Amino acid sequence: MLIAALALGMVCGAAQTGPEPTVEQEVASPPPAIDSLVTTEWLSEHLGDPDLVVLDCTVVVQQNEDGTVDIVNGRPNYESGHIPSAGFADLLSDLADTDSELQFAVPAPEEFASAMEALGVGDDTRVVLYDAMGSPWAARVWWMLRWIGFDRAALLDGGLAAWTAEGRPLSTDPVERPAGTLTVAVRPHLIADRGEVQAAIDDPGVHIVDVLPEPHYRGEMAMYARSGHIPSAANIPVMGLTDETGRYRSLDELAAMHPTDHGARYITYCGGGIAASSSAFVMTRLGYADVAVYTASLQEWAADPELPMETVPAQ
Repeated sequence: MLIAALALGMVCGAAQTGPEPTVEQEVASPPPAIDSLVTTEWLSEHLGDPDLVVLDCTVVVQQNEDGTVDIVNGRPNYESGHIPSAGFADLLSDLADTDSELQFAVPAPEEFASAMEALGVGDDTRVVLYDAMGSPWAARVWWMLRWIGFDRAALLDGGLAAWTAEGRPLSTDPVERPAGTLTVAVRPHLIADRGEVQAAIDDPGVHIVDVLPEPHYRGEMAMYARSGHIPSAANIPVMGLTDETGRYRSLDELAAMHPTDHGARYITYCGGGIAASSSAFVMTRLGYADVAVYTASLQEWAADPELPMETVPAQ
């Protein structure tokens, strides 16, 4: 692209009168790249980079004595100690459509971009995302950034747990960054809706991936309105994608868990589209070219008795 741009400049210059261009031309350097997964060592070395925005995406899941769970805003967790320079990305309010009946509903692209801009994210920034719960919340923000056309974001491998386990510093200081400017170029194919999922059940060219625990997939437990799985879905539980430290397994290990057909379309789902984002993140790193997240997932699907679900007969 740089060669083409210089060639175009030469052609345009030939049609103009006036002094010839000087030999030394100022050419804007492209912003530095970033891998989609960074280590704690990398982040520690780059925390001072002026173009780096670090965001804590924590949402806390608390289990009650009766087995139910509460979804709690992670801001108090952030305020009690976060990676130095990190801002807080609020998936329960700023980064969600709070008018929707569904939790974590995806906001309009422009609204999401505006919220990210307020956190300092812009076209020329690099972004590192982490959470305190094993990375799925950070993966959801990563996926939405890709959805609006932003590819300069990474997950911190192992998240906050890996950072603190190594004795790295935390801060309680509030963080404010100048607002960024994001160019929105939506990739609608990265998010699937119920209509596409329903059509995919009988479409051999589209593979549905259930990332919930195997007992739920089989119908042995119910985490949502109905147990079981969407017909034709394969089960690749998200918990198997990370090791005991919360870091993602090696690419070879992850590849062995997934289908070999990299050219097909895949749709991942879970309960609310959070764990499914972590799976989609892994599949993207593995080179799958056409992956979508059914962001409404079973909180929408299982609640509608008209939509089919299956269970696996006991052996």
